[in-house]
This record gives sequence, C-alpha cells and structure tokens, in this order.
Amino acid sequence: MRQNKWNVEEAESWMEKAGGDPADRELALRVYSSRLIGSDPDLVQHGGGNTSVKLTRSNLFGEPIRVLHVKGSGWDLDSLLAPGLPGVRMEPLMALRQLDRLSDEDMVNIQRANLIDSGAPNPSVETLLHAYLPHTYVDHTHASAFLAIANLPNAEEVIAEIFGDRLAVVPFIMPGFDLARKAAEIYDANPDVEGLVLLQHGHFTFGPTARESYDRVISHTNEVEAYLAERAGGRGFATSVHRLRAPIDADIAADVLPVLRGAVARVRGDHHGTGPMPVIMDVRSGPVVEEFLARTDLDELATRGVGSPDHVIRAKGEMLNLDRADVEGGATAIEAKVDAFVARYRDRFEAQNKRLGGVKVMLEPHPCAAWIYGVGVVGIGKDANIASATADILEQNIEVMTFGEAIGEFRPVSSEELFEMEYWSLEQAKLAGAKSKEFAGRVVLVTGGAGAIGFAIARAFAGLGATLAVVDRDGEACRKAAARLGGHALAIEADLTAAGAADEILQKVAARFGGLDILVSNAGAAIAGSILEMEEAAIRSSFELNFFSHLSLARAASRLFAAQGRGGQMLFNVSKQAVNPGKGFGAYGLPKAATFFLVRQLALELGDRGIRVNGVNADRIRSGLLTDDFIESRAKARGISVDTYMAGNLLKAEVEASHVADAFVALARSERTTAHVITVDGGNIEAALR
Repeated sequence: MRQNKWNVEEAESWMEKAGGDPADRELALRVYSSRLIGSDPDLVQHGGGNTSVKLTRSNLFGEPIRVLHVKGSGWDLDSLLAPGLPGVRMEPLMALRQLDRLSDEDMVNIQRANLIDSGAPNPSVETLLHAYLPHTYVDHTHASAFLAIANLPNAEEVIAEIFGDRLAVVPFIMPGFDLARKAAEIYDANPDVEGLVLLQHGHFTFGPTARESYDRVISHTNEVEAYLAERAGGRGFATSVHRLRAPIDADIAADVLPVLRGAVARVRGDHHGTGPMPVIMDVRSGPVVEEFLARTDLDELATRGVGSPDHVIRAKGEMLNLDRADVEGGATAIEAKVDAFVARYRDRFEAQNKRLGGVKVMLEPHPCAAWIYGVGVVGIGKDANIASATADILEQNIEVMTFGEAIGEFRPVSSEELFEMEYWSLEQAKLAGAKSKEFAGRVVLVTGGAGAIGFAIARAFAGLGATLAVVDRDGEACRKAAARLGGHALAIEADLTAAGAADEILQKVAARFGGLDILVSNAGAAIAGSILEMEEAAIRSSFELNFFSHLSLARAASRLFAAQGRGGQMLFNVSKQAVNPGKGFGAYGLPKAATFFLVRQLALELGDRGIRVNGVNADRIRSGLLTDDFIESRAKARGISVDTYMAGNLLKAEVEASHVADAFVALARSERTTAHVITVDGGNIEAALR
C-alpha cells in the first residue's frame, strides 16, 4: 500500500522559504507535493507523470492574470524545483478549446509563446488537459495498480466496481489537444468526480488544495491495490525495497550478458554505419521478477506492449525474451534471437510507416528491454542512466502484466497506437537531452580504486560519462570511493593476489553492467629493502601483486572482450622503477619491469583482436605508495624540503594523481595507439624511455 507522506511542518517550511507572495507560496506547496509523489517510484516512472497549479500573478502593468504552472520537460517529480514548473498564461490556452483541430507543432508554439519566462523549459505535452480541468491543483500519475486495471478489456466495469461514480473514465487518445478536449468534456459531464482514469494511460486527481489532490492520489491508488490483492490471492505490489540490482544467478549472467551486449552493440553500429557502439545494461531480480520469469506465456506477453504508452520510448513495444533454451544455446542462440527481434522491428516499421505515408525515419531497431532466464529483467541503453530508467519501467511493467493477467487480461493499446507513440516527435523530445559524454555507455574497471591514484583515475573517467567498477582490498574505503563517484558505480572488495580473484571480479562486472570496455590495472604496493637481504617470501609477495595480479586481470579481461565480440582496452600503471631502478626498491622494481614487458607482450598478442594495451610510468606521486612520512624521510635524507623533493624534476613542478589520471584518459582516447607507455614524472632523463 502507498504511504501518505504529507507532513504539515514540512509543507509550512516550503511555504515560508518561498517568501510572502501568495502565488509563490502556493507554487512552493506545488513543488512539495510533487516531490512527495515523485518519491514513490510506483506512482511515476521517469517523467511518466506531471503536476500543475493555477495561480493569479501580476503582469508588467500590474494587471492580474491567471497562470498555469505545470511540470516542464526534463524535470522529474522527485527532484522538482520551482523552475521545473514553467508558468503559462491561461487565457490563450483556454481559447484553444473552441478549435476543432490543433497540430502538435502549433500547440507547442502557443504554449511557448505564452510562457511567463521565455527561457523556461517546454511545458508538459499534457498542459492543455491540466488547463481545462478547473481545479487549482491537478496531479497526474502512472501508478502500477492503476495501469493494471486501465489495461483490462473491462476496465470501465472494474473502475465502477471500485469507485462507483467517484472517478470518470476517459478512452485512450494520444496525449495533446484531442485528449485534453475529450477529458474536459467528460469532466464537464461529471463535475462531482474526484479524478479521472485515462484508459491504458494513467490517473488524474485534483482539488482546491495541494493536500487534497495528493491525498486522493494515495487513497485512490490504495483502493485499487486492495481490490487487486483481494482478487490475486492476497498478493500486494512490491516496493523498491524488494527489488534487487543484481542477477538471479551471477554465473548465468556473466555468460549471457556479454554476448547480448556485443550483439546489441553490433546492431547499433550497423544502424549508424559504424563499428560496434556503446551499450550498457542494468539487471534487476528479486522474488517478483523470479516469479514472473517462471511463467509459460512469456513469448506471447513479450509482444503485447507496455503498461503506459510513454514507456514505449524506452522499452519499445516488444521485449526480448531469452528462455532457458536460448541461454543454454549460448552465443549462437542469443545472437539469433537478437537478429530475429531486429527483423521483426524492421518489418513492423515498414508496415506502419507505409500506413502513415512513409514520413518516419527508423529509430535504432535493437531490443531495449529483455527478460532473461536465470538473470532477471534487463534494461539496455546507450548509457547507464537510460539502461537504469528502462529497468525501472520493466519492473513496473511486469507487475502490471502479472496483476492484469491474474484478474483478467493485460491488453494495452494496439500496435498501431504504440508505433505512433514511439515515433511521436513530442515523445522523442523527452529523450533529446544533453549530448552524451565522451565515455557514456563504456564500463571502466579500476583496481586500487580507493587509493589516491586509483580514485583520481576513476573520477576522471566518471566525469567523462563512463560507468565505473572500483576494486580495492579495503572494502569500506572501496564502498566510499564508489559512493563519491556517484551514478551507478560498483564497489568490489577483493584481494587481487587470491586465487581466482580476477575471474570473480570480471564476473561481477559482467553480471552488473553486461561487460567491460576498459581495464585499468592500477593496484600495487611498494616494498623497500635490499633484495640481497630481504626474505624471499616478501619478494614473491611483491611479484604476486605487482606482476601476477596484472597478468591474471589481463587474461580474464581478454576472455570477457572475446565474449562481447569486440575489442577493448587494457591500461596498466607501471612505474618509473621499471626503467630507472632506485636503491632499496628492487623488490618493487623487478615485478614492475616485468609488467612493463607485459604491456608490450599483450599488445603483440591482442592487437589482431582489436584490443589496445598501453601503460603509464609515473613517479613521485603522493599516494599509498608514497606516504607523507616516506616523503619527509626521503627529503630529509637529501637535505631538502618536502616541496623541493616533490618538485625534483625538469619542470620543477609536483606531479599529482590527477595528472596521472589525465594520462590514462589520453591513452583511452588514442584509438590508434597500442604497446605505448606514457611517462608522467615532470621530466626525469634517467627514466625517459628510449
């Protein structure tokens, strides 16, 4: 059941912060209640809802005018602020109702022409519907429970059974002018209703106050959930607490997802006339997902469509269903299933586009949503945010389908209507956000990711849009590093010298994101002392971390790259010690010299697979290897200050971890460079490569 989160003190606080203007205070309440709605992902998913408030403001001449503040494009309700509720002059909007027809282009132009702030985002495509309902506050949601009943063949009967005459029903019409007029007509004929149900679309509530409209959102949704639970054996709707961002079986996921990732990357590349393009995945599981994947009618359900038409822009109208036979059939079966999906999509496009006069241009035809035996439901996208949003929608849709089938039949809009929604310019505009960052959709694994250099590397790639997996033996520090990176970063606690550690790490990365693009093998530790006097065990231990762990990771990564059917990159943090040994650092320099050679040997062996292998030789960086105490002792031994010691290079400038990170990024960008090692030491002739 949905929780009513209204808090009088919080509401008052929002109003107080807005100042003394009555309109601004009402707008603040609108922001507050919108965020309450957005805080429950089962009510709205990724822009799939909107809210509004009607206010009186003064124009430049001091004359009162009615203004509709409605959620703008690019804003989500859970993080909404006042700028995300652009104000539109009401009078011109109301005048449009007398028209028989209004094109989408004209509707958008009129709405933008009447913005109070010309720089505000585009108002919602459902702005006119909000305007034509007379209430001060209007809330539109896509609660899972409402989608379950709104997609029933007998939806009107069920709604009447639950609510009597408290809710009116609006037939499915594409959002925009026609829907706004129809909804207004139905409301005018039923002025005492508490809300509207838009068949195969969603739920509207309204009221004179923010609280009344919000209370209705919650109470109406709970009434539907109770009705469904009673008829589905007491089963309730899951919440985000029950959902897991992990596969059902990590072994299966690590085998299947890289193959699927490679196939989708190939389809993307073929569509654009390039090589394989970035693809990333987001995997979900949990009891609800496992129960759903055990159904015997998944092939048929996969072609039914989605619970709300605006979901089609992320999930398309068909899911890729990989059953047990597909999974056990390996790469051949998985790739064949993807190719069959693409062929069906192209056939549908040709047929539907012909019906509409051939004016549409086909979007990428690859699957965006998958149901996979032994893995879970999987969102697929060109970057982590898109994949995550699709996975969220998938979780909602399987519940909608499950409840719909339990009490009747899940019957969404027709394939023709889904096509029109998918290719609707105003719907596509929702996805036309900022240009993707350089490394968006690419997965980067950084070992030693909680250390100074490792974290700097991870942060540099994350800042360019990459999705990070950070590995460190210090679990707490590793988790903190991932949290600081934000986004979808994965923390993996591991001892790289343990048997099988490399394979386990790569398995976790593949099971979480679908694969890997760049391995940054950075972890290492210095051990000081004469190799003539040091215990042999200590020297062997240094080789385990400073050489063999790099080799093990390279082997595991090469297998993962092969499973994806594409190239990749391996980047190694070597050391100045590899070419310019320091007294007392033999146990560190020897394995680093071997790693230096490893870079070139791997480049030689992997070049024909499209795998680039490069490295960085850095020196004198403040890090776990070069602690403050160590730096001070070395400076003191030379009779110089710490600053002078750290700037002891040709440039007379200290080299920082961020400079090393920049070198790794530069190598990652260098598409025609392999077997190369960059020196980052401020200039040290003795360590210069010849």
